[in-house]
Amino acid sequence: MFLRKILFMIIFILSISIVGVLGYLAIILFGNYTIDETDLVMNETSTVVDQNGQTITKLFEENREMITIEEVPEHVQDAFISIEDHRFFQHTGIDFRAIGRAIYRDIATRSKAEGGSTITQQLAKNAFLTHEKSWMRKTKEVLISINLERRYSKDEILEMYLNQIYFGHGAHGIEAASKLYFDKSTSELSVEEGALLAALPKAPSHYSPFLDYERSKERRNLVLSMMQRRGYLTAEEVVPLQGRTLPTEQMKITENPAYLSYVDLLLLEAEEKHQISEEEILRGGYEIVVAMDPAMQQTTYDHFQKSETFPSSTGEDKVEGSIVLLDNETGGVVAVQGGRDYVRKGFNRANAMRQPGSVFKPTAVYAPAMEEGLFHPYSLLTDEETDFDGYIPQNLSQQYSGEITMYDALRDSVNVPAVWTLEQLGVETSKSYLQKQNIYFDDEGLGIALGGLDHGVSPLQIAASYRTFANEGMYSEPYFIEGIYDRNGELVSERSVEQTEVVSSQTAWYMTRMLEGVVEDGTGRSGEYNGPLAGKTGTTSLDGQHGGSRDLWFAGFTPEVSGAIWMGYDRNDLNHTLTESSAVPTRAFKSVLTDVNQNEADRLYAFEKPSGVDELQEPIHFVDISDLSAEVTFGFTGAQVQLDWTASEDDRLHYRVYQKKGEELEFIDEVVGESEYLVKGASLFSSTNYVVTPYNPQIDREGNTSNMVEAKFQLFSHGDAS
Repeated sequence: MFLRKILFMIIFILSISIVGVLGYLAIILFGNYTIDETDLVMNETSTVVDQNGQTITKLFEENREMITIEEVPEHVQDAFISIEDHRFFQHTGIDFRAIGRAIYRDIATRSKAEGGSTITQQLAKNAFLTHEKSWMRKTKEVLISINLERRYSKDEILEMYLNQIYFGHGAHGIEAASKLYFDKSTSELSVEEGALLAALPKAPSHYSPFLDYERSKERRNLVLSMMQRRGYLTAEEVVPLQGRTLPTEQMKITENPAYLSYVDLLLLEAEEKHQISEEEILRGGYEIVVAMDPAMQQTTYDHFQKSETFPSSTGEDKVEGSIVLLDNETGGVVAVQGGRDYVRKGFNRANAMRQPGSVFKPTAVYAPAMEEGLFHPYSLLTDEETDFDGYIPQNLSQQYSGEITMYDALRDSVNVPAVWTLEQLGVETSKSYLQKQNIYFDDEGLGIALGGLDHGVSPLQIAASYRTFANEGMYSEPYFIEGIYDRNGELVSERSVEQTEVVSSQTAWYMTRMLEGVVEDGTGRSGEYNGPLAGKTGTTSLDGQHGGSRDLWFAGFTPEVSGAIWMGYDRNDLNHTLTESSAVPTRAFKSVLTDVNQNEADRLYAFEKPSGVDELQEPIHFVDISDLSAEVTFGFTGAQVQLDWTASEDDRLHYRVYQKKGEELEFIDEVVGESEYLVKGASLFSSTNYVVTPYNPQIDREGNTSNMVEAKFQLFSHGDAS
């Protein structure tokens, strides 16, 4: 036994000597060993923030937040130096004594136990080398360490080391570890907390307090003892510190499921619009400022978690849905949900193509028709069964009025007038307006008027097209990212918004007022919302299933936000069909808006008419006159007839007075908003018949003729003939 000890002592001394010689030879021969400094650029967590700078979520491949050495308390630095490399400030990258001891242990145990690495060597190994245990790798590690010491100061090396090392449970670097283990920044760590973090890098899973409390405490206390031994703490300080408890519950970085749809779409936009890949985002330590309103995002998510928000299911699959809300002022996406139970990298229904149904009528037909000067809101459109070269659309009600105003056709979502108007407008003209809003398709038929597209459009596209009306006829592509800043705080990319005039502000205002009418007393009146809202419903039918629907829509806007909501099955068949109407998404949309605005009554201001545009008057409605009466009198100018009737409360309605001449009616005069008329110069010797017809100047049409009255002069008396 004694001889063995002597032999080991000789080996130990020779080991130190050999390593020393080899080390200095390496310095002389390979001192300029080239290293790639880009390897020192570590993966860092990217942060997504809202426009107020509040953190929304973190994106990372390695959970790491870079900090400077100045942010690391001195007692935390002391803990790492004490346990990992107490001669850190004395050596030049290699501690020959420590390596000699390690070689001695390797020889004694006949293994590559590997020890004695300095902090510089650990940085070299983690940044530049694999974890293979070989003498060649160890030689490279020595050479890289020498170069690191030549290029960087001790503080810089220690800073890189603390940001590089792994602490377990997904935490890379001391800042992420501080938040995971103690829910605080490194700058706030106490002495014993710093000692625990210093205890972990040797074997994070072995010494984690969440996996083995007693072993972790023992290792933490060893670090405190080493700090005392190296002169950083006194015995009086160490004893109470070693009695402190350890954390038992890790502070997880939880991903709010409400944000998942938004995150996937912003990553897609980062790659397509800003040329920054998802991989780069996950590693690059960027700060990404987004247009999201976290409260709206959460509200939409909460509503999508309620089963009562959606139609009941008829098959095994659930009815799905998507909702998009845009900021009217900027066009930024303030909220989006891609499904009811959306998961990262899942099927995002916000940009999935669906048939739009009648929500397409305003953008594809009526707004372009007005902009082209073909019609105005109260123009009369044909409403009768028509064969359009083999295409025979039908009104849902199966009723036809012959002609109907554009206002009423839109309000009640009557189909034939929309198709007839598109025929007058022309499909190519319609598509040119849609293409200005990034809506492209190959369809050529008049079914476009009813949203019957082969491949459809997405809720995101529909929301953006409705924002065009809210934005005085100007379209801009919706966006998620306001700006992207690198790890140094430098702006590397920002949104670039190009606005395109689609329709005039006059047409946009007319559409706003017409769509308000849809919500007030048309197909969009379901549900309640205490504020200004303009919008349109949409429903598409399931082929081969009478009475069944495949897509339910509501799209609309308030003075602040525009949006669209879609509901339906991902795949439709006879077992998966919707039996409810677009009233369901209409109610859901209004409910979301109500919750968003419940504490912000100041948002509920009315739509503001742009300067220089004409207001859309309320529609004038006819009144049937059945009580026309006539009284014949004699005055200084001769006989006269006083006609009286009950007039409409709307004093804008005109009335045309006629007298019968043979078999024809002869026009006498026209009055506005009156309920009487005096016919002068009536005949004394014969009776005359009179009628009154209401006339609507908005549509240039007369209504139903009143009852006919006879006026006959009677000598020495005043009579009433009827």
